Amino acid sequence: MGLWQIDADVLATSRFAVSGLVEALACLSLLEYDSPPPGQEPWFREHRAAYQRMMAADSLRRPLVRTALRPRSIADFVCRPPVPQDRGFADELARLRQTPVAEALADLRAGGPIRSELDTPDLVERTADILEWVWTHTVEPTWAKRRLLFEADIIARTQQLSTGGWAAALDGLRPGLRWLGGGRLQINVYDNPPRVLTDAQLSFIPSSARRGWVCWLLPSRYAVVYPCAGRLAAPAPDASPAALDRLLGPGRAAILCHLDAPLSTTQLVAVTGAVLGSVGRHLKVLLDAQLVRRRRAGRSVLYYRTEAGDQLVRLNRSPQEG
Repeated sequence: MGLWQIDADVLATSRFAVSGLVEALACLSLLEYDSPPPGQEPWFREHRAAYQRMMAADSLRRPLVRTALRPRSIADFVCRPPVPQDRGFADELARLRQTPVAEALADLRAGGPIRSELDTPDLVERTADILEWVWTHTVEPTWAKRRLLFEADIIARTQQLSTGGWAAALDGLRPGLRWLGGGRLQINVYDNPPRVLTDAQLSFIPSSARRGWVCWLLPSRYAVVYPCAGRLAAPAPDASPAALDRLLGPGRAAILCHLDAPLSTTQLVAVTGAVLGSVGRHLKVLLDAQLVRRRRAGRSVLYYRTEAGDQLVRLNRSPQEG
């Protein structure tokens, strides 16, 4: 199995972060391989045709993307971990454009044989242009919403870390990843030699990816990209059932439906798009009706559905069960 041995100092300074380039790469993979996860089907249908037209305009684009994004590996130069100084997607993309062509070619060949036409002086620029198109046309219009959802996921992960340790925060983060204790992080199930992370920066980055990936810039920067949890992955709010809207009102119904897992008021603001005051008022009504309860987790208060709330949501999502 792939294993990272992480020393105590690296672990203590590791962080959860948001990356525009990571999200553009995740969306590129979804568009290329016809695999939108639940909640992203409307986004996929909206952008798929334009993406196909963009790719068809240059015969080198598809083999380039398929070589850089192989099923079991991603070329290193397209997925460098972000740095704390990054101010956004433009900074990350500018750093990618500075990659020497020889280095990019070596990264592509590390995953297997490549087509001869990919050995071109503008290889890096072509790659960056594709990612910039994906960002501009499919990610940036909803980036403010996506960022809020990713930040809400990060809040949930850090709460799990504070109450249950690294095992609670990282187990199940992405397929094949497990915290083994003793500074050992299993990153996948492949038979790769272990890496020792010393004097390094380690980031955990939520994304819209279906499975996620790990990446690095040796010797000092490492990152784990993981699928944003559950309903938080959808760039638009989930619609609550119409009958539940009529019964509770759209705002309270949306909050109740989002509580498949415990969430704080800050997270509920992010996933519903409602203002903090409205979320607070709706939660009071749901508490009074005994459809939700609350509990403290560190310095946050988390809200979760009661058995009655679960049954109400379940029956309205699947009316045939009633």
